[in-house]
Amino acid sequence: MRHLKKAALIATMLAMPLVAMAQNASPVGVWKTIDDETGKPKSLVRITEEGGALTGKIEKLFRPADQDQNPKCTSCEGARKDQPIIGMTILWGLKKDGNEYTGGEILDPAKGKTYKSKATLKDNGSKLEVRGYIGAPMFGRSQTWVREQ
Repeated sequence: MRHLKKAALIATMLAMPLVAMAQNASPVGVWKTIDDETGKPKSLVRITEEGGALTGKIEKLFRPADQDQNPKCTSCEGARKDQPIIGMTILWGLKKDGNEYTGGEILDPAKGKTYKSKATLKDNGSKLEVRGYIGAPMFGRSQTWVREQ
């Protein structure tokens, strides 16, 4: 009986990292976006999943103290025009496709432009490579986002 308890304890301890990896096997969570030009944090984006599609909303912006801390999307068009960037959905429609999430769109609030998008989890789910592009993925830019939670 004692050996059975030890075996169960060991099996539980070995399974814990697998559970943690499974939780990180999805982009769902909060991500710190890193500017691909400056290398500095830009925002926190919460990614959720509904009906098999991912959506990302800006929860926080990292801006210098002398800048507006709740800016509006002045460059956006349509319903997003002059709306607060914090709380704005900037990523939508990504669906799992093998090891990637594809078929989505991403908004660059600074330019007010929407691009096709794809994303790939890296480093056991601790990083997310997000690519925005026009036409084909080779014609675009990538950012590496870092998992916050």
